[in-house]
Amino acid sequence: MFIRAYLRASTSEQDATRASESLENFVSERGHRIAARYVENASGASSERVELRRLLQDAQPGDILLVEAIDRLSRLPQKAWEALRAEIEGKGLRVVALDLPTSHAALGGGNADEFTRRMLDGVAIGRSQIYLSHVPGTMRVTSMSIASKPVMFGLAFA
Repeated sequence: MFIRAYLRASTSEQDATRASESLENFVSERGHRIAARYVENASGASSERVELRRLLQDAQPGDILLVEAIDRLSRLPQKAWEALRAEIEGKGLRVVALDLPTSHAALGGGNADEFTRRMLDGVAIGRSQIYLSHVPGTMRVTSMSIASKPVMFGLAFA
């Protein structure tokens, strides 16, 4: 098992390596080690991330993509997230996030591909878009998109 740690901070004023020790401790406690680190200061809302691109280029099927938190991987708009997700799945990577304990099973070996797919679906749902319309004196949710499937409803706040 080849573990690739991705460490990202949004700005150059932030320390992208701040989670390095917690990632190292996490895998060490499970009898593994990090084989490669990809560190960068870049917005998660940008798909132009050199180190993430390099990680995806280097990755082999069955490798672990290790992140401190799932938002370190992406804060992309829906369509860009779907493209990144397809690339991760296409590479056969298993995603492990420290803040998502159910993902930790991927470090135990076996087939965690179905879990990774469902987790990535969950991230897509978590990145759902809510469209608001404003009527003086109220706020209405007019539609919502969950995983690119529109859901129509009305909700008013006076």
